[in-house]
Amino acid sequence: MSAPVVPSEKPAVLDEPATRRRRRSSNAFAGGNPIVYAIALVVVAMTVGPVVYAALGGFRTNAQLAMNPVGMPDPWVFTNYIDVITSGTFWRLAMNSTVIALVTTLVVCVAGVMAAYPLARYTFAGREVLFLIFTLGLLFPLTVAIIPLFLMIRDLGLTNSFLGVALPQAAFALPMTVVILRPFLRALPVELEEAALIDGASRIGFFWRILLPLSGPGLVTVGVLAFVASWNAYLLPLLILSSPNAQTLPLGVANFSTEHAQDTAGVLAFTTLAMIPALVFFLAMEKRIVSGLQGAVKG
Repeated sequence: MSAPVVPSEKPAVLDEPATRRRRRSSNAFAGGNPIVYAIALVVVAMTVGPVVYAALGGFRTNAQLAMNPVGMPDPWVFTNYIDVITSGTFWRLAMNSTVIALVTTLVVCVAGVMAAYPLARYTFAGREVLFLIFTLGLLFPLTVAIIPLFLMIRDLGLTNSFLGVALPQAAFALPMTVVILRPFLRALPVELEEAALIDGASRIGFFWRILLPLSGPGLVTVGVLAFVASWNAYLLPLLILSSPNAQTLPLGVANFSTEHAQDTAGVLAFTTLAMIPALVFFLAMEKRIVSGLQGAVKG
């Protein structure tokens, strides 16, 4: 007795055009566009090139720089960096920059979150207009108001003081801070605030105990941006800080370059060391900044 013959199933016919399109798009995505890569390499070279040149130039002598300005150190000279590190001037300027940057960051975070809180959680007349005013503050850089700002600081008696630099820097950083923090505060569910109020928490208690910890990524983002901007500030400290003992690192780099105009290698070493703290701090917080900005966009 013969076994029944089972008809064989036909192999599934794939959609060839669709398959080719998917394969082609995936290959294009994996390989990338050469023009995009070329433009990216040019931008990276223009950005990183001066930093690498300054760092390597600090390991050379002035004679090496004169003979071959773009060559590698041969031999490597460490005395330029050692002279800068062992000088008390560099560490005094670094301490001044650190104090001013920390004060600026503290004021920006505290004032910024207190300004963004009512704009995000309360409904009142003129709320959007007030937020628009903060947004328009992004269009006015510090250099636009530098002269009246200097006159105001002079009349307040804050010239040649750290507060005379930190407070204006924090004020001009507030628009960006409010724009970033407002979405974080608005994204918190209203039910969470209602539950806290039912449990007996006041609005201030909800603000300090619940809202601030949950908006940590946004605070880290604005804090890092404020710290780096304050560390690299030059124009305002130049006008406010006239005493050599109160100057910051950017002013120290300019003065060092003027006093040691013939010592090009020493100037490059001083400049490189002045860049390192802000660069390391920014790179260490890069992921937090990106996540904070993404949260602000989603909110």
